[in-house]
Amino acid sequence: MAWFFKFINSSIGKKFIMALTGLLLSLFLIIHLGNNLLLLVDEDIFNSLVGGLGGLKPLVRVIEVLLAILFMIHIINGIRLTIQNKKSSPQGNKVNSGTETASISSQTMAISGITILAFLIFHLRTIWVKFQEMHASQDHEFFNVVAESNIGFGNIWITIFYIIALILLSMHLKHGFQSAFQTFGLSDSRYKTIINCIAVFFWFVIPGLFITIAIYFGFFFNN
Repeated sequence: MAWFFKFINSSIGKKFIMALTGLLLSLFLIIHLGNNLLLLVDEDIFNSLVGGLGGLKPLVRVIEVLLAILFMIHIINGIRLTIQNKKSSPQGNKVNSGTETASISSQTMAISGITILAFLIFHLRTIWVKFQEMHASQDHEFFNVVAESNIGFGNIWITIFYIIALILLSMHLKHGFQSAFQTFGLSDSRYKTIINCIAVFFWFVIPGLFITIAIYFGFFFNN
């Protein structure tokens, strides 16, 4: 196992793990988006879906633990890479404006990451906790909590925070996918066009649909 620990502590190892955990977390976004889109389809369908998860609690808990582990590994590796980059490039802020490292998405990776983490913690302490209480009490009015309550889109400030977090998530994903493809050696492969389309789907389409849901419920549904 010595080779494994040597690898994950190397520069390429940290980047590989960062890319892998980022891609796995991105896949979760598809599932989460699918659930959220049901808000636009039918209130009862959304309530039934979320309510049905109560009967799958052991499986759901395992998935939540795995997601938490992925987040922690991703965050820790992000911090380690940031420290490593600052040590190896003390004047890292003085970059050429035309380089990839000078892009907005690259320069705001730390800010976007911190904001996303703050939003995630807030989301868990409000919506997630409320859903757990509702599962315990057999209250299945989940739609109202998300769409109308003061911890959901019924609160305009939460809606704005949600939108800002998703814009930063989009920027985070854009640079993240570019870095991941470089780490995996795919950025210049013959599948570059397909890979770029996949990247656009994750960093533009998915956040865009999340934002659309927020705008509809935050600015139109409750007015």
